Amino acid sequence: MIMSYQKRSKDQLAARVAQDIPEGAVVNLGIGQPTLVANHIPKTREVLLHSENGLLGMGPAPAAGEEDYDLINAGKQPVTLLPGGSYFHHTDSFAMMRGGHLDICVLGAFQVSATGDLANWHTGEKDAIPAVGGAMDLAVGAKQTWVMMDLLTKQGESKIVQACTYPLTGIACVKRVYTDVCTLDCTPQGLKLVDLVDGLTQAELEKMIGLPIAR
Repeated sequence: MIMSYQKRSKDQLAARVAQDIPEGAVVNLGIGQPTLVANHIPKTREVLLHSENGLLGMGPAPAAGEEDYDLINAGKQPVTLLPGGSYFHHTDSFAMMRGGHLDICVLGAFQVSATGDLANWHTGEKDAIPAVGGAMDLAVGAKQTWVMMDLLTKQGESKIVQACTYPLTGIACVKRVYTDVCTLDCTPQGLKLVDLVDGLTQAELEKMIGLPIAR
């Protein structure tokens, strides 16, 4: 049987994540794909976006030609600051992260286990460059950790696994995984289906991941 479905684009995936962020939440967006979420938060919804280099109250990306490279996020991308936004010392930023003041963090990942273990800083390969950053602080400091990523690697292997084979960032910290084909919750009992893209069945998804998924 040939599967016929349309993957979510990066912007569609970012919009799907933004859809679930509640009014009044304080949210850290990790480096890479998660930064796109800022562009899809409804203007009618008040959300405080945090960046670990010392920003609170980030807005969407600036228009072309209006970039201010003195105002950047942790990935060195130019950002905007909403009215009431602020910037502060790196130490204060990490105190927010470690002190339980973030409602949600959205991170990328190399692997996520069915029970929510996270591996996103190193593949373990000898020539790979590790990128610890603030991921460990975020994964255990935020009230909820969400992951945003493609489901499959370039080699066609699932990034959602029974047990991570890469060095761990955090244990049982991921609550929800948003991918280009589905959204899943990680629970102590394993994976739970939230949604699928049109044209993809649960049985097909289970075959792609190689794990059972509850409803």
